[in-house]
Amino acid sequence: MKRSSRARIGSAATVSVLSLALITGCGGGSDDDSKESGASKEAGSSSSSTAPAAKALSAAELEKLLLAKGDVTGYEAADGDDTLPKAKSEVKTDKADCAPLAHAMAGLAPGDADASVSNSLTKSPDATPSPGEEAVLNVEMTFVGLSSYDGDGAEKAVKAVSDGIAACSGGFTITAEGEKQKITKVASGKASGKGDESVAFSVGADMDGEGTATFNTEVVRVGNTVSTYYTVDFASLESGKAAPVSTAVIDAQLAKLK
Repeated sequence: MKRSSRARIGSAATVSVLSLALITGCGGGSDDDSKESGASKEAGSSSSSTAPAAKALSAAELEKLLLAKGDVTGYEAADGDDTLPKAKSEVKTDKADCAPLAHAMAGLAPGDADASVSNSLTKSPDATPSPGEEAVLNVEMTFVGLSSYDGDGAEKAVKAVSDGIAACSGGFTITAEGEKQKITKVASGKASGKGDESVAFSVGADMDGEGTATFNTEVVRVGNTVSTYYTVDFASLESGKAAPVSTAVIDAQLAKLK
């Protein structure tokens, strides 16, 4: 593989944190941290005071709702996923307002969740690699996180992401697995409009001096549960295109949440 390909893949692995497992086999899994500190801000409004306060689901309950093998046609879900970070302490940012964005990209709760879990889904390749072609370039993975909140915590988590998009438009730095990744810019994206509310954003990432690549993330709230989706397509990355967030994965996950 050309050096430019290796450099771009290596940088993609760092910026996604998660896809690092494709290259190095790093450890991780579902995150069951209780009330772990995030960078969420207070929302401007909350649910009606006359309605009963929403109660968070447990990690065990979330696991039953998380996408599993056979749930998405054309995708293979990890079984006992070990490709994702366990805790927010593994994914740090140099700006507090940007933490919800980095966490959403890493399958972690983008706010002060009571429980969260995560998984990765790999799309079945449309074709086998050509002779001499690196198999890693023929892989598309979508990383899914589920988090649950008491009260209006889910709304605050989505708002923290929205606020972070504006606050971090000029970029920020992610540190994961001891490696730093420079995010050069953040921009709002076109959300699917699914669930009770959704927000999407894209980040531009410095590819180790080989230019900039764009990665997309979407965050969707259904009641007091927030789901996050981040898709990495190495073939698209090598061609210079931004891989869209998988609609099939979003639809399948939301179907299990309703």
